[in-house]
Amino acid sequence: MNFDPRTTLRRDGLADLRLEGLIEAERFDATRPMQAAMPSAAIRDAPDPAAQQVDQLLFGEGFEVLETRDGFHFGQARRDGYVGWVSADALVEVGAPPTHWIGVRATFAFATASIKAPASEPIGLNSLVAATDESGPFVRTACLGWLPKRHLIPIGEVRQDPAAVALEHLHAPYLWGGRHASGLDCSGLVQQARLACGLGCPRDTDQQQALGAETPPDGLRRGDLVFWKGHVAMMIDAEVMVHANAFHMGVAIEPLAEAIQRIDAAGGGTPTAFRRP
Repeated sequence: MNFDPRTTLRRDGLADLRLEGLIEAERFDATRPMQAAMPSAAIRDAPDPAAQQVDQLLFGEGFEVLETRDGFHFGQARRDGYVGWVSADALVEVGAPPTHWIGVRATFAFATASIKAPASEPIGLNSLVAATDESGPFVRTACLGWLPKRHLIPIGEVRQDPAAVALEHLHAPYLWGGRHASGLDCSGLVQQARLACGLGCPRDTDQQQALGAETPPDGLRRGDLVFWKGHVAMMIDAEVMVHANAFHMGVAIEPLAEAIQRIDAAGGGTPTAFRRP
């Protein structure tokens, strides 16, 4: 069996107890469930604040901790399975189960049920919260404060159009490994748009390229995905796409034909796949 190191919880002879009998390791340990307590928390490839960010946790998302070292927890993101190191300050013990998720690009949590009250940093799309009370147009949530009721969607309800969700992130800055409204990369945008619609989606472009079925480039429609080596975009219609990219350093709308020409001229090659997920 092929165990992708990005999604296999093991390192230096230590592995998740659930992998016992499937992989070789000197020791297998049970994980400790925790959850993100910040609007976004970097998942890094080493226990170092200067290490590369490979993914992010959003508020309320679960993280299975296998090891703690140098102020970091090593573990696995429950939502997309990515493995890495998260600052211990960003995680807390698992609280009440989420009742709602953030259904807009970003919102604020207020100290009281008032738009004039002190506000948090932006809480991004798909973050998970547990409602405890209501007051007018606000909902009080555990650990955060008061959120606008209209920005919350009950667990079990989803959006319907991934392309519309992606377009709501127009001009959001590009950030390698990001999946929060304050900064995201190409696969992070696609993942966020699909998650908001209740559609499963892995983290990286090569993993996403396995979604759905191949579709001809002359028959593209809204929501289809176009892949280059290390890059992905989502079609808005048959000719125009939206993508987070390092050329624009943000989320941008671009005609597919122009993007193909530009990326090829820059040495990125031509599309590797057209998929209907």
